[in-house]
Amino acid sequence: MAGRLAGKTAVVTAAAQGIGRATALAFAREGARVIATDVNDAKLAELAGTPGIETRRLDVLNDEDVAQAAREIGAPDILFNCAGFVHHGTILECADKDWDFSFNLNVRSAYVMIRSFLPAMIAAGGGSIINVASVSGSIKGIPNRFVYGTTKAAVIGMTKALAIDHIRQGIRVNAICPGTVDTPSLGDRINAFADPEQARRDFVARQPMGRLATADEISGTAVYLASDESVFMTGQAVIIDGGITI
Repeated sequence: MAGRLAGKTAVVTAAAQGIGRATALAFAREGARVIATDVNDAKLAELAGTPGIETRRLDVLNDEDVAQAAREIGAPDILFNCAGFVHHGTILECADKDWDFSFNLNVRSAYVMIRSFLPAMIAAGGGSIINVASVSGSIKGIPNRFVYGTTKAAVIGMTKALAIDHIRQGIRVNAICPGTVDTPSLGDRINAFADPEQARRDFVARQPMGRLATADEISGTAVYLASDESVFMTGQAVIIDGGITI
């Protein structure tokens, strides 16, 4: 039986670990040809040889690197923008460099990716663009997530603007808004606390289900948004948060 994404080509950013990796693997399991990209060569190499997955080093902060990738790859059916960074702190703890880096990675990288790949997608008849946002800031205020929440609200605004501008060209654009997901990057942030064990308990405590999400639980929604099952769906911010916004 053919997978739900059979015959489709997907480009995935931040595919070396976490949600990006889980989504690249899920897309491949569903029959897509997946171009998994990242700047983390070592982690990306772990995906090499996986059926359906091609790996490519891609710096989403380098405009020419992205433009070259778009020229060489052509028109994907699916573009999954997952690159991001979580800054911890209030506005009083957000220096200019933190603001700039967060917006460059969380917002501008998706803008550059979409701007580079969209013309070919339109010419090919359409496709599905999926941006990773968050419930933080875009849906709910989360303590100490000032600039992160601001960037993720921007991602939702960008998603809706793209969706309405290109709806008649066969382009669907949706965003995924996860709650707290147990990923390597979260582990790094937890380990940066003076008491990592308490920090993990605090992250779990704010989730009404009493646990963190797994990356695989997020990738299932990505498959749905990438597939023809969601063909009448665009401009939406899909919340997968374990009840944190209830």
